[in-house]
Amino acid sequence: MMKIEEIRELSSEELVIKVNELKQELLSLRFQKATGRLDNGKKITDARKTIARIYTILKEREMANN
Repeated sequence: MMKIEEIRELSSEELVIKVNELKQELLSLRFQKATGRLDNGKKITDARKTIARIYTILKEREMANN
């Protein structure tokens, strides 16, 4: 899981790329869970929280530019 300070250091373009990577990882984790191969379910929660944090930072930046 990325910390908020790490997320704030990235540019907006890097954050969009990171969100896409995390969404792919989340999809993979969900398939692993469905097939019974996921040994740590907390990975799904961590990925979802990190995606939410990134979207929050992107929204903050958008609001600051307006």
